[in-house]
Amino acid sequence: RRYPTTLSLCCVPRQTPATLSPIRRRPLPRRQPQRHRRAMDPEAVRRTLEPTASAADISGSTPYDSFVISGVRLEAAEHGRVLCSFVVTPRIASPQGYLLSGVTATLADQLGSAVFFSSGVGTSGVSLEISVSYVDTAAVGEEIEVEAKLLRAGKSVGVVSVDFRKKRSGKLMAQARHTK
Repeated sequence: RRYPTTLSLCCVPRQTPATLSPIRRRPLPRRQPQRHRRAMDPEAVRRTLEPTASAADISGSTPYDSFVISGVRLEAAEHGRVLCSFVVTPRIASPQGYLLSGVTATLADQLGSAVFFSSGVGTSGVSLEISVSYVDTAAVGEEIEVEAKLLRAGKSVGVVSVDFRKKRSGKLMAQARHTK
């Protein structure tokens, strides 16, 4: 007997151990070889991944964090607000020439933590949630302005909003909310 793939309790007859049929496993489909792969240029990969700052330069960070944050300029810092800017360079861009989404998320994490420190909180703790909405792209050579604002700082949880805007037009590129 064949049963429908979606099971509903009202249409499946009751089975007893004597009427149970053995499970038949289907073989997995074979992968087709990829014919259009490009050859990797090791020099291009090295140039792309080479950081300009070491992890020791940015205390308490991983090498990836220093790789992302090494071109960021701090423009203003006040109680509960941090304003930074950076230029999209080829090392933080995709092969198509747009800012990588992971860079945006990492900057939201790093600058969100900086806002907690600017508000007088001694330690910021671990990130509970980071959500990023990407509404536009940024091409290589564009300058991005990042404004991080403290929305709430409670006893155990705080929330930060991080806006990424194109400096020339003021157009919103991405918006992040960081909960710690």
